[in-house]
Amino acid sequence: MPRFAANLTMMFTELPFLDRFSAAADQGFQWVEYLFPYEFAPEDLARALERNRLKQALFNLPPGDWAAGERGLACLPGREKEFDDAVEKAVLYAQALNCPRLHAMAGNRLPGASAEIMLTTYLGNIRRAAQRLADEGLELCLEPINQYSMPRYFLRVQEQAAGYIESLGLPNVRLQFDFFHCQMEQGNISGRLRRFFPLIGHCQLAGVPDRHEPDQGELNYPYLLGLLDELGYQGVVGCEYNPAGKTVDGLGWIRAFDVVPNHC
Repeated sequence: MPRFAANLTMMFTELPFLDRFSAAADQGFQWVEYLFPYEFAPEDLARALERNRLKQALFNLPPGDWAAGERGLACLPGREKEFDDAVEKAVLYAQALNCPRLHAMAGNRLPGASAEIMLTTYLGNIRRAAQRLADEGLELCLEPINQYSMPRYFLRVQEQAAGYIESLGLPNVRLQFDFFHCQMEQGNISGRLRRFFPLIGHCQLAGVPDRHEPDQGELNYPYLLGLLDELGYQGVVGCEYNPAGKTVDGLGWIRAFDVVPNHC
């Protein structure tokens, strides 16, 4: 069974953010991820990791003005300098947190902007970011996000992301395969997981369709996690879900999944 990372943006929200590290450790997690670390000093986050013997799996580049609805900068023409500055800021945090990979949110499609210009901007930004991260030994992940969660998001399906990764041809650009987003947008998760497995750098899960615990909803996660084992996945799986109640009360799924034979 794969190792799991608690997503501290979405889990343990009953607690202040810096207290969620110890709460995750108390429940047996050895890895954490979250959307954005930038409200906190990197040294404070590093101390929280070290004090609780946790490892950082992933976080996102700065996304632009989140409160105003921005969801990344990578595809936005005219924002290249801001994107490059975001990369540098994220690298500083990754170094402090010993985090091996970062996710670059693509951004929303702009009304009136041509698809060709946005794609050219996106690929140029991703290429520069990946080359900068390669200098630090870091991976850059691209994640398709479904239209129901983010209706105008630029990067929507696995085939789109995989095509960009293959066209860039940079070994540290990887696919962030989120089971929830794939099922909501496309389905056939096991087929796509097999097809794109060589490109995958990180996985995430949640129940479908309500994005609660993975033992709720329509997906057979014991089967899918067993498939990850079969394929030889060596990474962690981020628990990017909104608990239906208190986080701790819903964690029985981990123990239940652990006793399911890992075969497909």
